[in-house]
Amino acid sequence: MTENAPALPDTLTQVIAFDARGLVPAIAQQHDSGEILMMAWMSAESLAETLSTGQVCYWSRSRQSLWRKGETSGNVQRLVELRVDCDGDTLLLLVDQTGPACHTGAQNCFFRSWRNGELVARE
Repeated sequence: MTENAPALPDTLTQVIAFDARGLVPAIAQQHDSGEILMMAWMSAESLAETLSTGQVCYWSRSRQSLWRKGETSGNVQRLVELRVDCDGDTLLLLVDQTGPACHTGAQNCFFRSWRNGELVARE
């Protein structure tokens, strides 16, 4: 954890099952429409920052660093509500998304569907 970083509340550390890498999958869902936007990973540090600031922060496995959603693109996610699943091994983030959620520019990251034996882009 970086110096002066907010700590994750004990209540959450007791119920969230971080994996061996210290990560937990997090699904982002638009709070008012129910649209599933994306899936990313969170560490205890990124979750603590998210709860502290209200702006969603993930853990980038490729960069091995905090990933503040929208920091460069402006397509930020504001946390509306955090939900923890029954096993504590997946988080659901109800968010207010500004702009597209996907790095490709698509509204969400689930824009491809398997149909009739083909992977096709949804409209």
